[in-house]
This record gives sequence, C-alpha cells and structure tokens, in this order.
Amino acid sequence: MQLTGSEIIIECLKEQGVDTVFGYPGGTILNVYDALYKHSDEITHILTSHEQGAAHAADGYARATGKVGVCMATSGPGATNLVTGIATAYMDSVPVVAITANVAVNLLGKDTFQEVDIAGITMPITKHNYIVKDVTKLADTIRAAFIIAKSGRPGPVLVDVTKDVTANTTEYTAKTPESVLPVTDRIREEDLETAVSMIQESKKPFLYVGGGAVISEAWQELREFAHKADCPVTDSLMGKGAFDGNDPLYTGMLGMHGTKTSNYGVTQCDLLITVGARFSDRVTGNAKKFAEHAKVLQLDVDPAEINKNVRTHASVIGDVKVVLQKLNQRLEQQDHSQWLAEINGMKEKFPLHYDDSRLTGPYVIEKIYEVTGGDALICTEVGQHQMWAAQFYKYSRPRTLLTSGGLGTMGYGLGASLGAKMGRKDKTVFNIAGDGCFRMNMNEIATATRYNIPVIQVVLNNHVLGMVRQWQTLFYGQRYSATVLNDAVDFVKLAEAMGAKAYRVTKKEELEPVLKEAMELNIPVVIDCQIDCDDKVFPMVAPGAAISECFAEEDLNKKDFG
Repeated sequence: MQLTGSEIIIECLKEQGVDTVFGYPGGTILNVYDALYKHSDEITHILTSHEQGAAHAADGYARATGKVGVCMATSGPGATNLVTGIATAYMDSVPVVAITANVAVNLLGKDTFQEVDIAGITMPITKHNYIVKDVTKLADTIRAAFIIAKSGRPGPVLVDVTKDVTANTTEYTAKTPESVLPVTDRIREEDLETAVSMIQESKKPFLYVGGGAVISEAWQELREFAHKADCPVTDSLMGKGAFDGNDPLYTGMLGMHGTKTSNYGVTQCDLLITVGARFSDRVTGNAKKFAEHAKVLQLDVDPAEINKNVRTHASVIGDVKVVLQKLNQRLEQQDHSQWLAEINGMKEKFPLHYDDSRLTGPYVIEKIYEVTGGDALICTEVGQHQMWAAQFYKYSRPRTLLTSGGLGTMGYGLGASLGAKMGRKDKTVFNIAGDGCFRMNMNEIATATRYNIPVIQVVLNNHVLGMVRQWQTLFYGQRYSATVLNDAVDFVKLAEAMGAKAYRVTKKEELEPVLKEAMELNIPVVIDCQIDCDDKVFPMVAPGAAISECFAEEDLNKKDFG
C-alpha cells in the first residue's frame, strides 16, 4: 500500500512492538506527529518538558524493560538537545532509537533555519546513525536501526529523516521483525577449556560483575557460576542486581567508592574473573596496580574491551549468558572455603557505616530499601547520592538500578524514572537526586504531573554540589569554588507549583511515614530531605591511587592528600 514517510515511520514502530515514545514536536517533524496523532490508541506519546528529558526517558524505559527505547525530536536545537541523552545511552550500552527530522533535501547545507548536521554531531556517540533522503529506503533503515540497537553490545542509533521524505509516498509492505540472537560465533572450545583450567587452578578467585551481565539477562547463570566457583563476588555500578546483593558471597561494589573488602580482596586475589565489565577508571584506580597479583579472565561480548584498560591473561568472547551456560556445564564444584573465610573476616572488620544520630543520605537510602522491601526500581542522578544508593540499597534483581555510570550525567534520573515507570507500571519507582542534579531537569516534574506518572522524587538536599565539595575538602584545601547552592530556592513550593505533592523532611523520625504515604498516594511526589553539607561518601580511593589504598573517614588523619 502507498504510505507517506511519516506513516511508514509509525507503521515500523508498530512492527517493532513500540508502545511508548518520548519526544517534543517542532516544524520539521510535524508530519510525523500528525501521523502519530492518528495512532494514539496504539502508541502512547509522552511530551517531556525538554528534549533531553525525552532521551533520558527512552533510556530509562530501555534499561527497565530490556526493550528498545524510542525518542523523537525536531531539527536543529531539538535534535542537539538529545545529544547528552544519546551519549549517556552510548556509554552504558543502552538500546535507544532516536528519530529526528531535518530540513528538506534541497535545503541541506545552506544554513537553513533550524538545520544542523545531527548525524555528524552524533557519530562518535551512536552505535550507528543514518540520514534518510529517499523515502523508498526509510522502512528498511528504521528496521535496521532497531536490529543494530539491540544486537551484540547494545547502543543508541539515530535516524535523521529529511522533511520532504516524511511527506513523500512509496509502497510499504509490513514485515515481521527479525529475531536478534545472542552473539556466539566467537565462543571457542579452547577458550572455555582455558577458563575452566584457570578457575580450577586458582586458590583465591574473585568474580567481578559488570553491566554486560545485566544486559544479557545472565543473572541465573551468573549465580550458579559463582556458587560453583565458590568465590566472592563484587560488581560495578552498572552491574548492580545481576548478582544478589543479599547473597553471602557478595562483598559490595568495587572501586573508588567500593567497599574495603572488595578493594582489598581483588588486590589479593590470584584470579579475577570479569563478566561483562570494561574496567572503568572509577573501578581500577591506578590501572598498573589493579589486581596486580592476579591473572585476569575476561568474559565479554565485545572483543574491543579485551586488553583495553587492563591486561587480560585469557578471555572468552561472546554473549555472557551463553558463555556462563557453557562454563557451568564444564566446571565442577570448587571449594575455596579458606579464601572465603578470609574474605568474610574482612566483611566483619570493614562494614559500611555512617552517623545514625541524624538524617543522612545513607539513612534515607536504607529506609527506602526497608519500606519497599527491596522491590522498587531505583533511578539516580550523579554524585554522592548515587554512591549512597549503590552502597546502601541491596539490589537482588537486574534492571532495578538505573543510573548514568559511564557519562555521569547530572539530570539523568528524573527523565529516566518517567521512562522506567511507563515501561514497568507494576513497580514503585524512586529517583534519588542531589539538589544540584535536581535543578538540572526538575522541569520534568511537570511531565510527571501532566500524565500522572507516579514517580517518587527524593532530593538529598545539602545545599552544595556534594561530590565536588567532597573533593574540594580533601584535595583542594577546602576552597569551595562555585559549589555552594545555599540560596532561596524552595523545592517544595516548586514541586507544588508543578502539580506534585511535596514534603520536607528534616529529622529521621519524619522520613518513614512520608515514604509510606508517598507510596500509597500513587501520584507524583517530591520529598526534600535536608542533610548536612559536609556529609561524605566513604570508603574512597584518591585519584591516581591504587584501590588497595582506599580509606574511610576514620583513616583521614593517617593520610596526606597534598
């Protein structure tokens, strides 16, 4: 049948099973929005307050559901406002398809009103991107975008469509979406045998879990593997929930704000088994001193990650769910009881702790865990609150922590929480923010109230840029340059002005009833929690130091930070 390009875009979205799109209209994309209007009973469109919010919402939808998230924007500033969200998805391997419209083909390259080369701009931060100038190629391009976004190591794909293509007509034939199969062609028997031998020969193995284990849905295989290998387990920020945070083998997060047990244990281990992790600098600290006594066995779908940041002694390339299945078939039950006893001794000696005499960030996180029974989706912004959310909430299932790990995007969480709630309406969704992050995209509270998306926004309000201030305190002689936010902004009044229910919490005893009421209301809620400006995240590894040099607050007097 003959359809316009705009109608083809909508039909292709329906083919792919897309039920929700996040976006913001404008002149060049009007034809697409007109077609979308006619299918509003099949595809829900969420009009965000800003295009960046749309990109983050698509990202949050994808992370929470495992499906491809979709966002749309018009040309020029509409498209460029998606860039930060696209880069966030790229760094964390999130499958997103961003559809933008551009000026007509005959106006390209002429500095036309709201013209920008968005394909060129996003080339370094997309898995692939397209500019469609021929309507006959549109359907196949969109189909390819979805396949690329979700295959192998996922990532964002941008499809830029010129305005004349959205109006032109061509023959359209519906197609069933191609199945995307796990990547297994590089899994070699000799690599599996080497991996099993390394595990069997190891006396002190340690399992390090990254976001790839979440993406590949490998949590069941991972838990079987960990118990077969009989080894302690740590994770990255992105790997949270792939391994149960309540499991006795779990030692907490690794790296700059990881536990002493994980950092010391990885430093002392003789084999580091890495599943779907890329050895970020925030994990390794001084890479030359990272796991320096260990052989490194890396399991990853992306061969480019092997030997990129840390020298690898052996690797198995392929979808980690399939790799773990094959290893579990070959690996006999191991016994590392002596090593585990040593690790458990560290866990007892170096527990996470905080001042429980007053309202603090860790207390708020623990209370959220308690009142939700650990069964919520937790989104975060970036900073101290993000680290507290990683440390003090126990994630027992994958896709329950949504956070910007690689890019570290302030302003990510609120948009992501809207997308997560749209994708998982059965879940309670919290967004944890600092006041600095909340200011970035707090206008998305208006989006939440417009559609009654019942997210609970918790602001850990210390009236400063907390993580930057922490660094200024420790490493910059307490020179608080441009990090004090002690002004007259009232988040409760702002939230109420945007139509949300809002609370201010200043004491510990006020928090639990507010959290319970917020969950019962089932409407957008903002909770402004007033905490001290000098609360810090510990443990910590100083920049450039080895993770074995991690320190806690009680160690400060023993350190010279320069």
